[in-house]
Amino acid sequence: MGMNKTLQHLEQARQALQKRLDLLKTAEDRNILGQYSTPFMFAQEIVKHTAQYLPKIRDIVFLDPAFGTGVFYSALLSVFPKHVIQKCRGIEIDSHYAIPTRELWDTFSLQLDISDFTKLSAPESETDKYNVVICNPPYVRHHHIPKKKKEQLQQFIQRHWRYTISGLAGFYCYFLLYADLWLAEKGIGCWLIPNEFLDVNYGKTIKQYLTHNVTLLQIHKFYSDDVKFDDALVTSVVVWFKKERPHPAHEAIFSSGKSLQNPETTRHLAVKALKPAEKWTTYFQHDIFIHEASPVVGDFFTIKRGIATGDNRFFILDESRIHAEKLPTQFFSPILPSPRYLKTDRIDSFRDGTPDIEKRLFLLNCSLPEETIQKEYPSLWVYLSKGVGTVSERYICRHRTPWYRQEQREPAPFLCTYMGRNQKPFRFILNASQAVAANVYLYLYPKPLLQRLIEQDFTIAESIWELLNSIELNLFIQNGRVYGGGLHKLEPKELQSIPIPEIGSIEPGLHIVKTGQGVLF
Repeated sequence: MGMNKTLQHLEQARQALQKRLDLLKTAEDRNILGQYSTPFMFAQEIVKHTAQYLPKIRDIVFLDPAFGTGVFYSALLSVFPKHVIQKCRGIEIDSHYAIPTRELWDTFSLQLDISDFTKLSAPESETDKYNVVICNPPYVRHHHIPKKKKEQLQQFIQRHWRYTISGLAGFYCYFLLYADLWLAEKGIGCWLIPNEFLDVNYGKTIKQYLTHNVTLLQIHKFYSDDVKFDDALVTSVVVWFKKERPHPAHEAIFSSGKSLQNPETTRHLAVKALKPAEKWTTYFQHDIFIHEASPVVGDFFTIKRGIATGDNRFFILDESRIHAEKLPTQFFSPILPSPRYLKTDRIDSFRDGTPDIEKRLFLLNCSLPEETIQKEYPSLWVYLSKGVGTVSERYICRHRTPWYRQEQREPAPFLCTYMGRNQKPFRFILNASQAVAANVYLYLYPKPLLQRLIEQDFTIAESIWELLNSIELNLFIQNGRVYGGGLHKLEPKELQSIPIPEIGSIEPGLHIVKTGQGVLF
């Protein structure tokens, strides 16, 4: 159903209002409150797709608990005939948006409350609840949620669901669960949320809810380069579910692509087989690699994060800066530059252990007390004094003693870049130098067997380095995570789980058999 002229004019006025109100706020303020408005064409596409899950609903009772200026309400009016829309309610916490939005929709039978949704009492009677909830909840990062508020939300989840939700969960996770109290039995929930919940640990609670408490209908995942919001690098998914317990044989749809109506991939998966603790990104792929008996990176390497200095600009210096400041060289050790300045993936070494690369940098690391430095190394004291009250008050620095002492970390012979874009977001570095690396890299320390083999024949290290760099991108995607704009990221545990079945071809001693008790070589 197309929009009539009145609705078209109202939607144009709503978009103009949205733009004007957004410009009156700083990007930082909107980021803290998680205010990212949904484009109308996208909202309309979501509502049209939701319609297929409402074949028997003749009287729509609609709720949007993060109303904004009403984009989903506008889309609802454009998709459904007026006579089936019986009641509509919106809730918006920010009066900056809510007050002018009330005026915009004042001729419509819309109830718009200016309130914090998570503080409102949910309807007790089924007849007062809503059979359609469509929402783009606030995308508030966990560190922007006040501590007291977070505790209250966690207590609610524990009390109502008996779930323990991580303190790292974004506000949208609480929002979705809280809305369950407002959704009528057999009602349809539709949520536009970040895709990160599919893979991160704190998303487990949402996945438990979707597999045990409601009937999961569909999750559509957009591609990492298909960012739906102009002002947020967030890759989105849309989740649909029905408020009833799932039938044992029920299958959910996992689709992906730029279009909801014409997805590029579609899979039907038994809900009872979905595991909340697993990464759900893999469920969207036609070809899922199963390597239950294959060796993985973690069988051969201990993986650690790179050094978090606390302030790279202050603690990482080049040779000219060290000489200019007349700093004692015994307190400096070589450190690799960030990957964008590393033109080679093989780092050779000078005799003193310094890497043979164009951009040579050094890490300041001193454990002497301030009194000793002031007395015996006055030039170093002058330099450190520049960071007192600024660098010294940074989170990492103020939690170590003394504040300028770095983590003690042995150089790793293998490194992996921590994040990246394009067709090869991760690079493995063969490091023959004594340089350490900052936390833009992951360290790979060979386990004893591999270490012994490398000591006997260094060509084994070269072969393994080539093998690591030949790992297919889809294995990183399955095990890692991806953010808006195609930014890929890999945590130590995720790198550990990537299969490398070909490793046995490098050296017979690297053939392994996995048992219930561990790994046998």
